[in-house]
Amino acid sequence: MITLSHRGEQFGTDEHYWTTHHPSFWIKIDIMASHVALLRGINLGGRNKIAMADLRKIVTSLGHTGVTTYIQSGNVLFTAADRDNAELAAELESVIAEAFGVVSPVVVLTRDELAQVLRDNPYREEPNPRLVHVVFLNAEPTQERLDKIAAAAKGSRDGVRAIGRALFLHTPDGFGRSELAQVLLRIAGGSGKTSVAATARNWATATKLLSLSDEG
Repeated sequence: MITLSHRGEQFGTDEHYWTTHHPSFWIKIDIMASHVALLRGINLGGRNKIAMADLRKIVTSLGHTGVTTYIQSGNVLFTAADRDNAELAAELESVIAEAFGVVSPVVVLTRDELAQVLRDNPYREEPNPRLVHVVFLNAEPTQERLDKIAAAAKGSRDGVRAIGRALFLHTPDGFGRSELAQVLLRIAGGSGKTSVAATARNWATATKLLSLSDEG
């Protein structure tokens, strides 16, 4: 968003926007968050505690700007230089482990990648956003992993669809009652050398993150 104002004052820079000036007006250009980092397994049942204020400081210390967080589950919005998502995620995992002693897989997406995931939703007919979850992955699942997911979903009322680096889970009886939800992350992430980062967010959280990315 670009804001024009006729003022005689001179404005400097801020971590959320930059300004330029002219003798008769100044221009403020808000910067949208370019990336979203999703942490897995923090602040759950008293385990892996990380205060969001401390997390923001750590992410800012890496040179990222406009750093904000949303709720306590580890959702970080920030603007970064043009760098690879895997590199950003690995750097975040390293500093989080060093600063907090917490091993948390991190999935990083650009703002546009998050928007594409939302457009891909195969369960748009579900009116309750808390009955649809997205499992974000840092790599596309292998066919072997997809076969295991299909086997786990067989006979279940729940539905699961894989599109790109996301798994869409529909739980009509509720996420907490879903047996498939309990095993999906374990299967999706795998183990050993073939493991990938995987973390789930409900649809309400996912859409809110995109909205916050666009607020600037």
